[in-house]
Amino acid sequence: MSGARFLEKLLDGVDVEWRALGTLGELVRGNGLQKKDFTEAGVPAIHYGQIYTYYGLSTTETKSFVSPELARQLKKVNKGDVVITNTSENLEDVGKALVYLGEPQAVTGGHATILKPGELLLGKYFAYFTQTNEFASEKRKYAKGAKVVDVSATDMAKISIPIPCPENPKKSLEIQAEIVRILDTFTELTAELTAELTAELTARKKQYNYYRDQLLSFEEGEVEWKTLAEVVTLRRGRVMSKGYLAENAGPFPVFSSQTANNGMIGKIETFDFDGEFISWTTDGANAGTVFHRTGKFSITNVCGLIKINDESKLNYKFLYYWLSIEAQKYVYSGMGNPKLMSHQVEKIPVPIPYPESPAKSLDKQKRIVSILDKLEALAFSISEGLPREIELRQKQYAYYRDLLLSFPKPEVTASTAT
Repeated sequence: MSGARFLEKLLDGVDVEWRALGTLGELVRGNGLQKKDFTEAGVPAIHYGQIYTYYGLSTTETKSFVSPELARQLKKVNKGDVVITNTSENLEDVGKALVYLGEPQAVTGGHATILKPGELLLGKYFAYFTQTNEFASEKRKYAKGAKVVDVSATDMAKISIPIPCPENPKKSLEIQAEIVRILDTFTELTAELTAELTAELTARKKQYNYYRDQLLSFEEGEVEWKTLAEVVTLRRGRVMSKGYLAENAGPFPVFSSQTANNGMIGKIETFDFDGEFISWTTDGANAGTVFHRTGKFSITNVCGLIKINDESKLNYKFLYYWLSIEAQKYVYSGMGNPKLMSHQVEKIPVPIPYPESPAKSLDKQKRIVSILDKLEALAFSISEGLPREIELRQKQYAYYRDLLLSFPKPEVTASTAT
């Protein structure tokens, strides 16, 4: 069924009018309330920042509380009221809505506006509407500021909201409630499926890590231990800015400290390395992350490179799997910036099976690699597939949400626009 026919059936012939939010309820701008004001118990309190970091679309309980003395100075939020964010560092979080469905009365502070819906507006219906592209487009017209974006309560009041059957408040609220019921169901199903897929992804990663760790656990005397400095040569990448990447675009990948896209941040017309290597991230949140690299490529200054000195004694993939466990243990997190520099990497111990027979040692390493390659391929396919499935389900939810809230707007003619 098309969107138009679906809405036609839901509305059952009733009219829809777009009305300014300010005509559909009372808008009260908050004041005061800082995070330092929170107490462990007391009067329920809603801080504007928590609306886009903690809450969902509605809540019966608050995360925070304030003292009764402070609460008397703050704006009150009754059951059914909607708290709307006015300020954020980005436009997306401005205009987020939280419906308070709890008891007793709560309070809120500055950078938030309380919407007290009138007889023609259901709070949760409005909250769902704030998630649509239509609402995003409208609030963008009134947004002010760059580093801190603000849409005032006065401007928020100008945004038009679709109201079905406005001549019959009871009927209007019934239609809005039905739309909310359907969207609540979609929301719940999407959340459940996302939780199941996330749990499955976590379980598969744990399973892979378990078998990897088992295969790379050696008994005393089973292997000879060498420091990495004894068996490899270490190198570092070079500084490459975004401007450099753009000016020298080409076919050869450049890898940096990120983990998305296998660490690739762009491609240039030259390459610094050609062959088989292992790279690792030296700085930042991903410090200690290792990658198996082959072919022609370059790395930036926040990456290190490992070249095996004698490939007849040590297999690259074997070393890669080993370092994927061990490298993280050597990351230094002092001063708030994790690092794994060359002088730390060279101390990492490496197991060499059957050191008295290089051929036997290499066969053992290759057998371990063969098993881990299969396990990693399975884990990788799941790691790629499940997030994609989660994204598809969320897009499906957004599609049906927008479908249920995509009411036709009256055309603006030349005479009405002037």
